[in-house]
Amino acid sequence: MITRLFLVRHGPTHAKCMVGWSDLPADLSDTAALSRLSDYLPAKALVVSSDLSRAVETASAIQGSRERLPHAEALREIHFGAWELRSWAEVDAEDPERIRAYWETPGDVTPPGGESWHQVCSRVNTAIDGLIGAHRGRDLIVVGHFGQILTQIQRAEMLTAEEAFAHRIDNLSVSEISLGPDGWKAGKINHTP
Repeated sequence: MITRLFLVRHGPTHAKCMVGWSDLPADLSDTAALSRLSDYLPAKALVVSSDLSRAVETASAIQGSRERLPHAEALREIHFGAWELRSWAEVDAEDPERIRAYWETPGDVTPPGGESWHQVCSRVNTAIDGLIGAHRGRDLIVVGHFGQILTQIQRAEMLTAEEAFAHRIDNLSVSEISLGPDGWKAGKINHTP
């Protein structure tokens, strides 16, 4: 039995800083892109999103007649702690070694008061495993965030964190992975219908 996941990144926030757990709204004015995305996704899939409004609103915009599951806090973006809503340049001026290590060699490095890449992976993997366990064999549309999507691409493609971070994940793109008897498989990544 194969469970397919369609990982959708929320609509743009237009913020020019690190946006993790801050609840910024998405710009959903590109209704044509939302319609194309909704039409591309499987009609009988279940829809779930992070509990942050940019993901919830995007999920609502593409849901159509699909069944909706409760929002999940565990599907949130990376928790940037003290770096939240700050630019790379601002943080780099104060703590250049830590911010470079966080993005260039992701793993155990943690922003002050935030979470490491390994912690993000553990949190999101647990949430995705729970969804798969509860809905085995179904198609799941998971509307979330850049970091959250990368955790699953890393897992499906058996990549290092550095290799995963090399992927581009655009707003309103879909990345497809599946879990079946032979393990994880990746399909289209960062596809914009």
